[in-house]
Amino acid sequence: MALGTAAAPYELRFDAGRICLDLLATTHPGERLDGPGPLRAWITGSGLVPAGTPLAHADPGWLPGFRELRGHVAELVRGRNAARTRSYELALARVNELAGGTPPAPRAVSGEDGSLVRELAGPPACAALLAAVARDAVELLTDPAARAAIRECEGDNCPLVYLDTSRGRRRRWCSSEVCGNRERVARHRRRAALARA
Repeated sequence: MALGTAAAPYELRFDAGRICLDLLATTHPGERLDGPGPLRAWITGSGLVPAGTPLAHADPGWLPGFRELRGHVAELVRGRNAARTRSYELALARVNELAGGTPPAPRAVSGEDGSLVRELAGPPACAALLAAVARDAVELLTDPAARAAIRECEGDNCPLVYLDTSRGRRRRWCSSEVCGNRERVARHRRRAALARA
């Protein structure tokens, strides 16, 4: 996304380092999961299903489940160092409940060139996809090293969180191309303004 341009209506980001954190990014700068089309794009873009998986059956009834899970994951990620509140405990219980479902069953099949490719055994159900995202959240939050690498973007007005896997663990922004670039441009403008003063 070029600096100073508005985000495309369904521009989705997949740079947080985990599927469950990519789901959190669907709230910024506004609601991204505002219909079945964007939800299908997110499901495919996140890698929950192989490219080309038919998702025509993903209807508006799927949206509340993904939004609910997103809210619970946000509560757990952002409240990981806080005192355990009732809302935290409820979010934890719901994520654990969803994680208990059966995720979509993958299988290996021969591709057009003879190599093995992944596809799903059948059309994925909403509950199966929610289970996969909830399991990702459980794995993230129960892995001490991964949990310690969760960072909040230092960009102005950016609430996104990401997994810092950079060398030295010094990553500051959710995206160097988005928030990092904005910060560099702002610094340059400040220096230029001081030079003119």
